[in-house]
Amino acid sequence: MQELAAQSGDFVRPLFGSPGLAVETKADQTPVTLADRGAEELMRTLIAKKFPAHGIIGEELGAERAEAEFVWVLDPIDGTKSFISGVPLWGTLIALLHRGEPVLGCIHQPVLRQLMLGDGTTTSLNGRTVRCRGTARLEEATLLTSDPLNPGKYQNGPAYEAVVRRARLARTWGDCYGYLLLAAGWADVMLDPIMNPWDIAALVPIIRGAGGVITDWQGRDPVKGSSIVAANAALHSQVIAALNP
Repeated sequence: MQELAAQSGDFVRPLFGSPGLAVETKADQTPVTLADRGAEELMRTLIAKKFPAHGIIGEELGAERAEAEFVWVLDPIDGTKSFISGVPLWGTLIALLHRGEPVLGCIHQPVLRQLMLGDGTTTSLNGRTVRCRGTARLEEATLLTSDPLNPGKYQNGPAYEAVVRRARLARTWGDCYGYLLLAAGWADVMLDPIMNPWDIAALVPIIRGAGGVITDWQGRDPVKGSSIVAANAALHSQVIAALNP
C-alpha cells in the first residue's frame, strides 16, 4: 500500500497546479484529468504484477475480479475539483478489502507529503499514531463537509443546516482530506451525504483505527451505504440523531 501511494504520488505531484493540464467532464458531470487516469493505471499495473489473483475496483477504469478474496479499491484523486483549482485538499485513496470488508486504508496527500494508514485498530500519519480528539459536545465541535449544497439534494437539508448552526466551526475542508483531519485530531465531525464505494472503503479502517465511529447518514454499515457520517463516539450519536429527527 505504501508503494502504491509513493509511486502514484510521484506521478501526480508534478501535475498539480499545472496550467496546461486538460480537464474533461465525465458522463456524471464530474471532472477528470490525466492525473486521475494515469495514477490509477499505474497502481493497477503494480497490483497485477505483485498480486495477480487480487481484484481491483477503481473510479476511472472500472472493476476486474471484483469477487476475489482480496480486492483493492482505488480513487486516484479524491477531490478532483480541488485538484484542478490548485487547492491541496485532495488525496489518493487506497483500500484493501478481504471478503468484502475493508481491512486496510490509505489517504495520501503527495503535495503536502502526508501519508495516513489505518487497519481498523491503529491509524498513523507519517508513522505517528493518531487518534480522534475527545470533543464531547456538538457546540464545541469543528464540523466539515465536502459540498454544503449536497445535503439538501440527497438528505435532509434543514436538519443538516440545524447541525451546522450548532457547531462551533463549520468548514468545507472536504473530500478525503476532511477525514484525514478528523482522524488526526484536527476536526471533530466529517460528513458527506452522497458517496461512491471508492470514496468510502479506505476511510473505514482509518476512522476506526483512530478511535472514531463511521456509518452512513442513518447510522448503518458504511460499506453497504452511499453516504458517510464520521466522528468520535461521543459526538457520532448526537450528529446521527440531529441529522435524522
